[in-house]
Amino acid sequence: MKSFQSLAIGFLAAIIAVPEIIVAEESASLGTGAKLREVIVSHSDDNGILQLFRKREDGSNSVQLTHSIKGCRMPAVSPDGKKLVYAEQVDHSLSLWLSDIDGKNPRALVSEGMNLLPSWMPDGRHIVWMKSERGPQRQDPVSNSQIHIINSETGESRRLFTDPEQIKFSDGMPSISPNGKQVAFVSNRSGTFRIWVSEFDGSNARMISTPLSEQDENLKLPIEQKVPTWSPDGKWIAHWEGVEMIHMSPYTGIRNPQRDQQISATFNVWVVSSDGKERRKVGRGDDPTWSPDGFVTRAFADRKRGGPKVMIETKSGEGELPIVPRRKNWGRFTWLPK
Repeated sequence: MKSFQSLAIGFLAAIIAVPEIIVAEESASLGTGAKLREVIVSHSDDNGILQLFRKREDGSNSVQLTHSIKGCRMPAVSPDGKKLVYAEQVDHSLSLWLSDIDGKNPRALVSEGMNLLPSWMPDGRHIVWMKSERGPQRQDPVSNSQIHIINSETGESRRLFTDPEQIKFSDGMPSISPNGKQVAFVSNRSGTFRIWVSEFDGSNARMISTPLSEQDENLKLPIEQKVPTWSPDGKWIAHWEGVEMIHMSPYTGIRNPQRDQQISATFNVWVVSSDGKERRKVGRGDDPTWSPDGFVTRAFADRKRGGPKVMIETKSGEGELPIVPRRKNWGRFTWLPK
């Protein structure tokens, strides 16, 4: 059986979990001349423990921010760039922690349970996240989850959606629009996990991204959607789409490299307009983010690097963000605001 830690990050790090089955690709480097921005990225230290590091987008000036015993992942920076929230494994829980941007003065916000994918409200005080309940062996954490919100100053928290018709379903992976009025999230209320957008209170919910097919023709497995994230201008939502990794060998316990490769080939990042009228494929990979100036990133396992390769769209094509050292695992990254 997979460990609590593995289940917590597995569905988000599918592209890293089986690096041997994905072929490396060459790409353009970052353009020169532009002022380098900064990121906070979770990747393993020399002891193999996920820690948070602050660095430039070219990988330089790396400073370690955390020294966790069991690992920190899923960082999110407050809109004013002064605070950092992240998930840290403590005992058998994946807790939410808050610190200064330099990693100092850390304190637990939510100590119990499996707490994933925290993100900030535009007001810089409230944080939304996905709380997942333990389920059967190898269960995708989002399949038994709800969205919660907490005031980072007072510690007051509650479930975000409260209507009985809403909470019959699993809702997770929340991302708040830049104006704070809408939330993008993942839900199984249509049967298969899809990207939904609603008003902040959950009203007027609608599914906005329709895949080309409901299942993969060769694998006969459902196509799912996960990890929505809003563009800085609020016009677009990027998300992952593909066959969920719980069908792969590390989770089924049945070694089948050919099938694993077929599944990994379905992993792609898509962008959909916030009204659902336009949709385009960005490229293969997972874990999308938006740079402060509105370009999409994606990540995929790369045999040559021995870990994730992070790509970013640019005005002149695509470039690589070398923010994860070679042969290191990772647990997502976030941009520092302008």
